[in-house]
Amino acid sequence: MGQKLKIVGLLSVGVIAGALASVSLQTVARGTLAPLPLEELQQLAAVFSMIKSNYVEPVDEKKLITDAISGMVSGLDPHSVYLDKKTLKEFNEGTTGKFVGVGIEISQEDGLIKVVSPIEDSPAFRAGLKPGDLIVKIDDTPVKGMTLNEGVKRMRGEPDTKVVLSIFRKNENRTFSVPIVREVIKTQSVKAKLIEPGYAWVRLSQFQERTVADFARKVEDLYKQDPNLKGLVLDLRNDPGGYLDAAVAISAAFLPENVTVVSANGQLPESKFTYKASPRFYARHGTDPLKRLDQVTNGALKKIPLVVLVNEGSASASEIVAGALQDHQRAKLLGSQTFGKGSVQTAVCLDPAFRVDNCPTAALKLTTSRYYTPSGRSIQAKGIVPDVMVDETEEGNLFAALRTREADLEKHLTSGQGAEVKDAAREKAREEARKKLEEEMKKPAAERQLPTYGSEKDFQLRQALQQLKGLPVLVSKTQVERSEEKKEN
Repeated sequence: MGQKLKIVGLLSVGVIAGALASVSLQTVARGTLAPLPLEELQQLAAVFSMIKSNYVEPVDEKKLITDAISGMVSGLDPHSVYLDKKTLKEFNEGTTGKFVGVGIEISQEDGLIKVVSPIEDSPAFRAGLKPGDLIVKIDDTPVKGMTLNEGVKRMRGEPDTKVVLSIFRKNENRTFSVPIVREVIKTQSVKAKLIEPGYAWVRLSQFQERTVADFARKVEDLYKQDPNLKGLVLDLRNDPGGYLDAAVAISAAFLPENVTVVSANGQLPESKFTYKASPRFYARHGTDPLKRLDQVTNGALKKIPLVVLVNEGSASASEIVAGALQDHQRAKLLGSQTFGKGSVQTAVCLDPAFRVDNCPTAALKLTTSRYYTPSGRSIQAKGIVPDVMVDETEEGNLFAALRTREADLEKHLTSGQGAEVKDAAREKAREEARKKLEEEMKKPAAERQLPTYGSEKDFQLRQALQQLKGLPVLVSKTQVERSEEKKEN
């Protein structure tokens, strides 16, 4: 059973931990505070006093209060959270794309931490780490059995501090130590390349502060390499979301000006809004990274044939982009039904004098709206259904049943457009997928059936190219729309 849980964790932890909010940094109206329920607050005070005086050992008063706040917020839905100083720092690092560390993308292999890729011009890159290197020790601590999160925490730290990684390099059959000085790392959320003459692939792994500028620069480079592009694949698979305005900007890059990208509805006036494909809805400090791109490409990006790849890990901001491009019939969506996170979280510093990105105390990330595609569809707990269902491999959608979606999460928000109906047969499919994955994990890494996105063995990418060329696509014979919601009569 432990092995099963470990394998499932490999597929689900990235989605659950990474299903980032569509984050809006607007300020919640401070003058609309509800009246305080005095009787319930008296009960809270009584419980606090009882614990303080009667518990078996002394308790920290601040921790009691913090835990009470955390419980109150986390009981609302899976995406509302109280951010203390430590978690607030991690939250800001995730949305800005900056963190202090060594600069490597990692995965797990045989109980060790594997270097997937060093980030360009990072300390790890300059130290000579290579894809495929196995980290066997971090400082004096063996990595065997360590989780990825534990490994990440040990490799991160303060700027200008040193960490020593013990590396095993298979092709050289040697182990050696690499001292690395930590520094601020700027992650790249955009990858792009020409797949073949006339056809390009652009992958967004997350919507960060830098995503729009990085996207504009990468696409400009593509057009410099091939000014006569005939088709483009926008890859949003396993993109957990991020900044709402970045999603609006990426949508605007492909859509006619001023069409609706997304709308939202909540209790406060500030949580009711409509964002359109226009710089005034996404440009920061008056800077529009897409303006130069439009000039360099002579507006070609708004006309080029477009296919968008999505899967169960495409969540939040990536669903906004997919939904907008689908509703405006600007792109064909290929892949699997998306995650279904259709809510907006507003991050607010508890000290009203500060924004959340420089908050000196603690903050709340609170669900304030449901968002809707231009045609009025709620994505919450439903997701986006692609135009063409395509499996992740030629052998089928082997492991998709293991991936957690919004509708699987405890206390998830409903769509608001119908009563929810659970699919009892799903657990049977999950058990079958677990068995397949257990067998797959026993194989050498090179023989496993889930290749790197963008590689020659990427089955869904090959089908996207077929779609762009007007050639037959191998449509899934097993995938059907997962209906977690049914309208009440």
